[in-house]
Amino acid sequence: MSEVKELDVLAAAHAKARATGLSTGYQAAIDFTAGAVGGIACTITGQPFDTIKVKLQTYPHLYNGTLQCTKSILKNEGITGLFQGTTPALAAIMGETAVLFLAYGCCQRVVARISGKANVSQLNTLERACSGSSAAVFSSLVLCPTELIKCRLQALTEVMATSDAIQKRIGPWQVTKDLIRNDGPLGLFQGLTSTWLREVPGYFFFFFGYEITKGLLTPAGKTKDDLGPLKLVCSGGIAGASLWISIYPIDVVKSRIQVQSLVGKMPGFLPTFIQVVRAEGVRALYNGLVACVLRSFPANAALFMAYEYSRKWMMDHAPERAYEKS
Repeated sequence: MSEVKELDVLAAAHAKARATGLSTGYQAAIDFTAGAVGGIACTITGQPFDTIKVKLQTYPHLYNGTLQCTKSILKNEGITGLFQGTTPALAAIMGETAVLFLAYGCCQRVVARISGKANVSQLNTLERACSGSSAAVFSSLVLCPTELIKCRLQALTEVMATSDAIQKRIGPWQVTKDLIRNDGPLGLFQGLTSTWLREVPGYFFFFFGYEITKGLLTPAGKTKDDLGPLKLVCSGGIAGASLWISIYPIDVVKSRIQVQSLVGKMPGFLPTFIQVVRAEGVRALYNGLVACVLRSFPANAALFMAYEYSRKWMMDHAPERAYEKS
């Protein structure tokens, strides 16, 4: 009888600990890890489409569309050509999503405190979107250097074909060394301003699209946490499409700055934007949009599926010491 009573006491203590919530540090570690897992899923799913997107953005005069670009890559570079830049892409997206979701969780707690909410579960869709937008300020610092290297590797074939600056194929480490040697450590942050201009508003629409779609798909009497895989896939896909459609022209300018600085420094964001529009017209700001949307839906669906399920698993298996003491 005493053993049963003791078990009841332990169960009650366990329930009480869980009711107080995870400690801030442990919650941050979960958000960081789940974000990295989501980033891996996103990269594996969407890398071929991303390669096509970058080529169409930076060398539109060489390709007349997504299909022709794909055929050209397969003919000249083989199937591996679609995966150029995968190593830095993995580093970029893992680093970005890990920091993004870590910062997202922290920003949600700050927004909840400012708005007088007891916890983040009480935040509305707009408040969550603002949290995501704020988090992008920090994730951009991780994303910019790795995405710079990725973009250069993806466009390397075209750079070699149109310039004498590079005579042989090189890997991510060589690109990084050349970049630091020629431009110094700060050279890794070429395109940071345009990255911020893209990421901060983009992730507002990203999280807004995700949360509002989850809300619309949640049956009466249920919560967003009860959604199944198919509805999470749909919500994640719409989130990705919302992000890219809203900020695609900014991404085109960013890619131009990062790739074309390889053969001679480009001016800043606004001069590059004006130069593209004057020389190629407004349509040039949407080169590669089809490939981007084709990539964004499955890639971000995979991202959120991996993020949500890995996060839930880690929270369900958190040790007792991870909970706040009441």
